[in-house]
Amino acid sequence: MNRIAWEGIAAAMLAASLPAWSQQPAPPPAFAPANLSESGVRSMASACAACHGTQGKPVAGSTVAALAGRPAQDIQDAMAQFRDGKRPATVMHQIAKGYSDAEVAAIAGYFSKQAR
Repeated sequence: MNRIAWEGIAAAMLAASLPAWSQQPAPPPAFAPANLSESGVRSMASACAACHGTQGKPVAGSTVAALAGRPAQDIQDAMAQFRDGKRPATVMHQIAKGYSDAEVAAIAGYFSKQAR
């Protein structure tokens, strides 16, 4: 192939790739707003049952903190400390990062109303 043919191929390849270069990155995904209805909060709180027990009551002899009946502000403060890395944890520091402040407040309110 001669030089003119190579230049033509290079020009064609460049032209074909220009649309991809000019595209903007895709926007981050839009997540659905939190379901802060009574059933939505109960559903979010159910994720805590694996460690903290049904309705925030861990099994007898567990070293995991009970959530049932704790003041909501105590739960919110603990979650903020976990999220910010100010409180030692095994998994709670990662779990806390997955909830918005509104979700944490709603979950804390739910557990504060549970009988101990």
